[in-house]
Amino acid sequence: MTYGTSGGDRQSKNERREAAREKAKQLRESQRKKDRRSKVVLQGSVIIASLAILAVVALVIVNSVKTPGPGPRNMLSDGILIGQDFTATPTAGLKAGADPVPNERDEESGVISIQMYVDYFCPVCGDFEKANEDQLTTWIESGAATVEIFPMAILDRLSQGTKYATRAANAAACVADTSPDQYYDFHNILFANQPKEGSAGLTDDELIALTAEAKVSSPRIVADCIEDQKFKKWVEDARSRAQTGPIANSNVEKIAGTPTVIVNGLKYTGALDDAKAFSSFVIQAENTNFNEKSTSTPTPTPVPAQ
Repeated sequence: MTYGTSGGDRQSKNERREAAREKAKQLRESQRKKDRRSKVVLQGSVIIASLAILAVVALVIVNSVKTPGPGPRNMLSDGILIGQDFTATPTAGLKAGADPVPNERDEESGVISIQMYVDYFCPVCGDFEKANEDQLTTWIESGAATVEIFPMAILDRLSQGTKYATRAANAAACVADTSPDQYYDFHNILFANQPKEGSAGLTDDELIALTAEAKVSSPRIVADCIEDQKFKKWVEDARSRAQTGPIANSNVEKIAGTPTVIVNGLKYTGALDDAKAFSSFVIQAENTNFNEKSTSTPTPTPVPAQ
């Protein structure tokens, strides 16, 4: 008897071998297609991720390049000019990116020009206000002097993160924009309610309540302006302009700190909490107008230190 494999069996094995090869070929082809798809997906993901990164970088760049903010009406000079009977001089608002336009002073009129750069969170500004509010009010009411007030925000870092100096200056700008003739009252009320340096300052609701105390017109518009911090960017820009200088029509190169008080173009360097010293300076400055060659300021009458 002969033992072995029949031709049919050999053919069956060959077919199975060929089928295995074909299956292996199909698997390799399928894997190559899968690899190509994975490569395409990976490349697409890299491109999308790259575009997302570029978008984030572009957004950061755009946000870091802050565009100037338009200013409030009646503060074209970056300040508001208060005249007789506490009436503000009306002006347009400063356009975004434009330079402030100084108020012209009539030197022949005999009216004293007083400019005040103040931070409503600054305790020394509060001391000056407390000492001089009465005589400033008298001079303005009688028409003997005009007072131009420039709100600044320097002391944000001292308000526990609430940026009270900026919020107070913005509130002042909101009042100037829609209720300029009540600005002087609001200015005095802000100092009368000045929070302590190092505190969180007043809330927006408390600032809004103070505008009501000043009897502003359009109180809802003023309140919305305060809540939205409408002039926040202008406050920042105005501070930068003042700190860069020069200060127009004066012997002041730039504002180094608050309060800075200028009378007829001459910087007051006397005691800020002494009304007599300031009054003496004003009397002397009345006949010592600033000009381009001015290098000195009137010296206030010496008084004993408090």
